[in-house]
Parts: sequence; structure tokens; C-alpha cells
Amino acid sequence: MSERRKSYPFDQIETKWQAIWEQRQLFHPPNPGEKHFDPAKPKFYILDMFPYPSGAGLHVGHPEGYTATDIVARYKRMRGFNVLHPMGWDAFGLPAEQYAIKTGEHPATTTRANVAKFKTQLKRIGFSYDWQREINTTDPRYYKWTQWIFLQIYNSWFNPDTNKAEPISTYRGADPDSVRLAYVADFPVNWCPELGTVLANEEVVDGKSEVGGFPVVRRPMRQWMLRITAYAERLLNELDGLDWPEGIKLLQRNWIGRSEGAEIDFPVAGGDDPGLTVSARDYKIRVFTTRPDTLYGATYMVLAPEHSLIDLIVSEEQWPAVREYRERAARKSDLERTELAKEKTGVFTGAHAINPVNNERIPIWVADYVLPGYGTGAIMGVPAHDERDLAFARKFNLQIREVVRPLGDEDPIGFVGEGIAINSPVIEGLPSREAIRKITEWIEQHDLGKGAINYKLRDWLFSRQRYWGEPFPIIWENGKHRALDDEELPVVSPPLEEYKPTGTGEPPLARAREWVRYSDKALRETNTMPQWAGSCWYYLRFCDPENDQRFVGEEAERYWMGGVNDEARMANDEEMTKPKARKAYEEIRHSKINSSFVIRHSSFPAKPGGVDLYVGGTEHAVLHLLYARFWHKVLFDLGYVSKPEPFQRLVNQGIILGEDNQKMSKSRENIVNPDDVIDQYGADAFRCYEMFMGPLEQTKPWSMRGVEGVARFLARVWRLFMTENQGGDWELSARIKDVDPTGAETKITHATTKKVTEDIESLSFNTAISQMMIFVNAFINAETLPLSAMRRFLILLNPFAPHLTSELWVKLNAKVRDNAGDITDQKWLDYDERLLVEDEVEIVIQVNGKVRHRMKMSIQATDEEAKAAALANPKIQKFTAGKTIRKIVVVPKKLVNIVV
Repeated sequence: MSERRKSYPFDQIETKWQAIWEQRQLFHPPNPGEKHFDPAKPKFYILDMFPYPSGAGLHVGHPEGYTATDIVARYKRMRGFNVLHPMGWDAFGLPAEQYAIKTGEHPATTTRANVAKFKTQLKRIGFSYDWQREINTTDPRYYKWTQWIFLQIYNSWFNPDTNKAEPISTYRGADPDSVRLAYVADFPVNWCPELGTVLANEEVVDGKSEVGGFPVVRRPMRQWMLRITAYAERLLNELDGLDWPEGIKLLQRNWIGRSEGAEIDFPVAGGDDPGLTVSARDYKIRVFTTRPDTLYGATYMVLAPEHSLIDLIVSEEQWPAVREYRERAARKSDLERTELAKEKTGVFTGAHAINPVNNERIPIWVADYVLPGYGTGAIMGVPAHDERDLAFARKFNLQIREVVRPLGDEDPIGFVGEGIAINSPVIEGLPSREAIRKITEWIEQHDLGKGAINYKLRDWLFSRQRYWGEPFPIIWENGKHRALDDEELPVVSPPLEEYKPTGTGEPPLARAREWVRYSDKALRETNTMPQWAGSCWYYLRFCDPENDQRFVGEEAERYWMGGVNDEARMANDEEMTKPKARKAYEEIRHSKINSSFVIRHSSFPAKPGGVDLYVGGTEHAVLHLLYARFWHKVLFDLGYVSKPEPFQRLVNQGIILGEDNQKMSKSRENIVNPDDVIDQYGADAFRCYEMFMGPLEQTKPWSMRGVEGVARFLARVWRLFMTENQGGDWELSARIKDVDPTGAETKITHATTKKVTEDIESLSFNTAISQMMIFVNAFINAETLPLSAMRRFLILLNPFAPHLTSELWVKLNAKVRDNAGDITDQKWLDYDERLLVEDEVEIVIQVNGKVRHRMKMSIQATDEEAKAAALANPKIQKFTAGKTIRKIVVVPKKLVNIVV
């Protein structure tokens, strides 16, 4: 859009106001104890999922959620809240390291450049972030505390008796390392030789790395693990108190995957095969099953290819086939291995197990559809009543025995539902649920196993063989690991000449020999933490980012995360003095009550989460949220934070597609840069269009024509207030006068206030904008524009179009001079429901059933008054003149039909 074609000078207005906001630091909320802090103001903490600053910069899909939170932040400030709305950078990541490998440039250099680019783009959109609180996960001042939190986890264990984390010093067992929440284990991992690093499951696509598309294999490696499984039950149960979309809660529940059943031991049978390296008679294979009532139907066993027992039981004859099969399985992803539709593969070990309920000798197979991470890495094959087992048995001609008879006429082979136990002496004839209970008791009585709860959730693989990540604050001495002292933090990675991994499995940091050598006897840990680490707690650092004594100040955390509000709720109870409330709050906070944290006193239930509104993409629906909740719960158990959950309300914005209805990507050449949109239409038009496209949570395609339409709306707003004089300069419209609005104008003004207020609260921004368009249409041709209505409208539009409304507000103030103050200082206005009551209704007038006219009547009009008004109407009289009125039908408040 050329300078001459610009419908209003948004380019001048927007840069002007962005400079003013930055100079005045209008969006910095003071912490408790700081200058200008007002304890009477309620807090509102609104948070975006902070971005990874890639070299490509923003595309128009990124700011969708940021725009939504900015509207809410500006609105809440006008409602009198102390609003925390920060932004930072999740800046560790593989792309920067890959670039360093190619160029030799330190990842920090490219990261700084990328952050600067992102920050410039965000500022152009006019977001009201508190940039004084900006954080960067790669800043040693930040990751000092990431390392410190890791050490709190490392120095803790989960006490099942108290159902919470406690200092490792309280553990009374002989081997504290065996129960630490952070521990070391040999674990099968996704190893990418080309990248030289371990990849998480979500970083592997079709057996190749998500970055670069390189082959990935499974291999055991020494890894740091976090014992998140200890929190499985709490992570599951405490979802209930959160205001999250049910779909996201379901994803979390499914990922945790709680199932009840039994663990059963199958002894490995002794054999005559001289190829057995050890006697197999003392070995047992433990399996977990949710259907122990099908135990009599177990006709074979399957071990995951990674199972440690395979090497001990495989026969000499079968060893070559087993070895080859395991190598092939190592090249597959978990998704490929467990896909229902794929053809089953497997190989016989040459060994057998004993079914403990009937002493039958059953073959032991190796198959990749069994994963090492779920259950015990071994299953009992019950082909008659499991789809995968049935396909496997049919492929390899294994015995199929029916042990559950359906209640209906379903085919018993392949039946997976509940029925009646058959061919099962201990539980013969019992319904499935009763059979499960009885067989579990029988197993426990005979010391063959026990009832158990299992989770699909696995412990968190927490180490990476990369350079660009937080170093572990751990050293190794005589084969033992130990923590560094707090005074030695942060542990900073040394610069390297070569960032590429060694290729042997050693991380890049192993190249820094002097750095690795901590002392004559001790070496530093050379793995680094995953990118998830910094994002597990960043919301806490935003509360107090300059604190160099603590990861977050206690008072700041209690204020912004809401712990102080819980205490205040209790103190407001007439039965409790403030000291008494404080004591009660602390007792609850440090008690064993961890499920759905509720202060059960009087009428003051507390919300479990701290951040009031958290907005981000669904791609983080499981792992980031789960990991952050885990870290937070450990910190809560140890008394470092005041709430058991980090995020109270969660909203996921939808994806913005390209104009071709495809996901935006470089390869499709459909990426839209927000800078280009702002250059042509302005930041306010960009913001409003992002919200006008449709409901926030929906996926929707971008349209430049749509941007143009919203830009026209803002131009009409400008022209509503401003006129262009003969010299081409803009001046305030003479139509704006300090007069009382008419009844109709008052109604549309209060209706718009009600609609915009309710829609912001419900995040229905598209319909709020629609209502403001209706308001403009109602006034655009008016001879006089009431000052009060125009000011009210600017306040309503301000969260959506802050630059335009700030400029128009100043223009109004310059004329009126009534010390109204800046628009950011204004209070959000209430509406009067009484003014919204309709006092007139439109009545349709028909003659012989045909619509001839419409007229307005009082809503209180009687049927007789409606008849009289219809007959007296000149436009109706021409249809009734000289004719006999046979009948008049009235539908109250809707219709009058005159029959002639």
C-alpha cells in the first residue's frame, strides 16, 4: 500500500506509541515490596508458551496466541488488576547446534541474532510485554537455577508413605542412589549416528531423525533419568482441579496410562540344549496383564528384543536368527513397532517357560510389537483374546485356546470383552470381573505374583549427547556420581573448536579435556540436559527474574502464583484471625494433602494452579505440560513453591494455515511474514485480523483479503473521529460534541460494552470485533457523535487496536481538555442491563397473508392497539380501502394479518 493510498497514517502512529510505551515502561508490574506496588490490586498472571527463536523468525501463525493474551492483559489492567505478562526465549535447541557444526560459529552467537530478530518482530505488533522481565534459557544467570533445581530433584526421593518428595537424607535404606528422583541407568535409546546424539521418541519420524532425516537405531546407553513415574498417580488425579480443555486432560491421562491388573511370574523351563550359557531353571519372566482371568489361555510368551533375559536363555541354534532380528528391530521406531496394521514379525528363542496355573510348557519368542518401556518388557500371549496376539499366533502357527465365552453371539476367537471364564479350573464359570478378582487372590496365595497397578508413563530420559544444553552439575569419582555444591553453579560449557559429537557416543563436551578434568580424581558429567529443562520452570523465574539469591523470591512467588491469595481468602473468614489463617495455610501447604490442592476451610476453596491463563499450541499438550507439572510438584513437596500446580487455566490456539489451506512451511512456499502484513496494513489491522479469523481454538486459513477487510474497518474508525482538511491534514471531527446520546445510541453503546466484555472473558474475540463493527455502522452517518459514547468505544477497542485508539484518545483530550488521562489509565466501563431491555418490537403487517409493511410498536402494546395501528397505517390503507375487513389475526409482538 503506497503512502497516498494509506487510509490513515498507521505507520506514523504505531512507531510513535511503541516508543512511548517503551520509554514509560507502562507494562511493568511492581513486585511486593517494590515502588508503586499496590497490595489492594488483585493479581493476574497471563503467560504465553515462550518461543524457540529460530533463524527464520516469526510467521503469522506464531502471534495468534500472543495477540489473544495481549488483549486479555490490556483488558485486565483496565479492570484494575496487577497484570504480569512476560516474554522470554526457550533458546537451547538442536538447530543452533547443527548450524554451529556446519559453520564453526558458537551457538550463542546465532541464538543472540535470532532472539534480536524475534524481539523486533514482537515489538512491531505492539504487545504489552514487561520486557524488564525478559529471560533466556541459555543465559548462565538463568540456567544456574535450572541446574540448582536439578540438584533438588537429585537430592530427593519419593516417600510412598507420605506420597511426596523428601530430602534424600530422610531415606533410611542402604542404597540412596537406588531411590533418587534423578538417577543413572543403561537404557535403550534412539541413537542417531549422523547427529551423534540421543533423540526423544517425538524427535524420530518413520525411523529417521526429525532434524535432517538421518537413520536412527535403538541402542543401550548410560543415561540420566528422572523418576517421574513416582508421581504418576498425582499427575493423573490432580488434573481434576485444573481449568484445561477436556481433550488435553485426556491426552495427559492416556500418556500416563494407568491400568489395574496383576504381575505374574513365569519360570523359565530347564532344557537339554547344551548351548545355554547358564542354567535357565532359576530365571523367571514377570509379565503384567490387565486380564489375569485369561491366564489359562496363555500359549506362548513374547519378550521385547531389548529384554536382558534373552542373552541368557536363547539356544545356540536360534542365536543367529535372534541376533539378526534384534538388529532389525533396533532400526524401527516405537510407533512402527506397535502399529496395529503392520504384519507381525518375531523369532523363537529356543527356550520355554512354564505357565504357572497349569504347568504347561510354552515357547518363548522375541517380537518387536512388545516394547521394553511398557510393563515389564514381556507379555503372555493369549491369542484367543487379544488382537495382536491372535495375528502373531496365526502367523507362526501357535496354539489358540478359548478361555472367555462371550455373553452374546460374538465369535469367541478374537473376543476381547467381558464374558464367562471357561477352560480355567480355578475360575471356571465365573463372570470376567469376579474371575479377575479370584485369580488374582489365588496367584497371591500361591506366591506366583500379585495385584498391581501399571502405568504407560516411563521415567524421563533426561540426558542428551549435545553441546548446546545445560551441563549437569555432577561429577564422577571412582565410578560414583555426586552433586556439586550450590556455590559452584552455574556450570558453564567451555567453547569448543569442534561441536560435532565424537561419533562414539561420547558427547561433544568430552572433547574439552581440561574442563572435564574436575580434579585429579574426579571428572565432570559430559552429557547435557534436554531442551525441556529450561521450559519446566520459566514461569517461576518471570516472577522475580533479577533475583541472584534464589530461583524465585518467596514473597514474589506467593504473590504471582497465588499462594498469598489462598492465605488472604482464609484471613477474610470472620472466624479466622490473620495469624491463624497464616498458620492454617502453612500447615496445609506442608502437609501430605497433595491431591487437587484445596483449602478446606469455610467457603474459601483455593485453585491448585498459579498461572491464571496459559496459552500455547497443542504440540505441547503432553510432554512440556507433564514435565513442568512434575518439576513443580517436586518443588512444592520440598516447600519451595506455594501451589501444587503451575498452570490453572490452559487454552490452546488453533493453527493458522497458509492461503492454500496447507500448513505453513518453507517447502510449500506459503509462509506469510507478519512484517510484510504490518508494512502494508499496520500492526492494529494485523492484530484484529488474527482475532477476527474465527474462534481462537480453531484451525483456519490465512487470507490477505481478510486482512484488507479488517483494515477497512479500522480506517472507518479513524474517519469516524477524524476528517481530512483541504490541506490534506487530519483533524478531529467537528461532529464529536459533549452532548447526551439518544436512547438508541445509549442502547447500542451499552450493548457493545456488554458484548465486548463478555467476549474477552470467554476469549471469543472474533464476535467482539463483529459487535464493534456494528457500533461503527450505527454512528458512521450520525450528525452528532456524543463524546461519552466515543470515549467508551475507544476503551473497548483499545485491547484490540492499541495504537489507533491511543492516538485518537490523545486527539480527543487535546480538544476537550478535561484531564481524562492516558487511555492505558482508564477504567473498563460497566454496562447497565436496564438500558438493554427492548422497549420496542418490529411488527410484520400482512394483508391476506402477504407482507405489506413493517412497523415499530411498544413492546407493551395490546392486541387491540396493534390492530388499530395497522389499520391506521397509510401504507396498509391502500390495500384495505373500499374493502370489508373480514378478520384481523394478531400474533403478539410479531405479526398482524388483515383478512379482507
